[in-house]
Amino acid sequence: MADGVLLTAHGTVETLEELPDFLARIRRGRPASPALIEEVTRRYRVIGGSPLQETTLAVARRLEAALGVPVAVGMRLSRPGIADAVAELRSRGVTRALSLPLAPQSVHVYHAAVRQAAGGLALVEAPSWGGEPAFLQALSSKIDDALAELAPERRGEAALLLTAHSLPMSAVAAGDPYEEQLRAMCDGLVATRAERRRVVVGFQSQGMDGGAWLGPDVSACLTELARAGVRDVVVSAVGFVAEHIETLSDLDVEARALAAALGLGFVRARCLDADPMFVDALAVLARRHLAQGRDSAVSVEATPARR
Repeated sequence: MADGVLLTAHGTVETLEELPDFLARIRRGRPASPALIEEVTRRYRVIGGSPLQETTLAVARRLEAALGVPVAVGMRLSRPGIADAVAELRSRGVTRALSLPLAPQSVHVYHAAVRQAAGGLALVEAPSWGGEPAFLQALSSKIDDALAELAPERRGEAALLLTAHSLPMSAVAAGDPYEEQLRAMCDGLVATRAERRRVVVGFQSQGMDGGAWLGPDVSACLTELARAGVRDVVVSAVGFVAEHIETLSDLDVEARALAAALGLGFVRARCLDADPMFVDALAVLARRHLAQGRDSAVSVEATPARR
């Protein structure tokens, strides 16, 4: 049985003309309002476009070199799609693939999409991997880089704000494990760093259609830190492995502006992107689960996708 890896990610757009269809896919077929399209278009223009697709393809190339097996990328909501990735793996002789979402939490969402597209391809599904020691060390290294941007006398007192994409409370109430997994990952990161520092977990990039979303949001966190007399905050978007609109716009533009208005020094730890430490962490994860799954690959015909 020839092995391969199918990396999945959320997706993005290559041109602004694709935004209406992309937003509709995010909204499960509901068209976005003109106001929503205009606002998201503005954000993409401010950041000059999202690097997510290019970054994800770079991760795939480096992971393939590390593993010595074919690695393909499938975006859940844009091109190249998951079916495209399956076709690529098949064309390269792969008969069994590790489904590895490039999102530490709620991996079941990506696995379900992979099952729907995989046909007879045997699958091994990576579990939630936010607690992987090598991954936490990679995150910690980026935080250290950010702290180094502060004056030495201010580093020890800087607060650390860990952020991740918010989720509708309806999904949390329905049993999605996202929040539990995210907070466990943050606890693991703090334990890895073994330092005495104020640490806050916040949520960002809430949907624009209203309703209750998982909080506290980043704005509330920054406001509370300023009220508490904190002078500097280091923000690490631990819920995202790559830079994209939610980091480059929501954090680098909007959150940074709020921090300035509050009198807070603001430094952001960069996302992992295709950093060698991150690729190495993925390689460790992939090797382990491919080895463990040799006798337990999922038959997609026998295992319907969860909805």
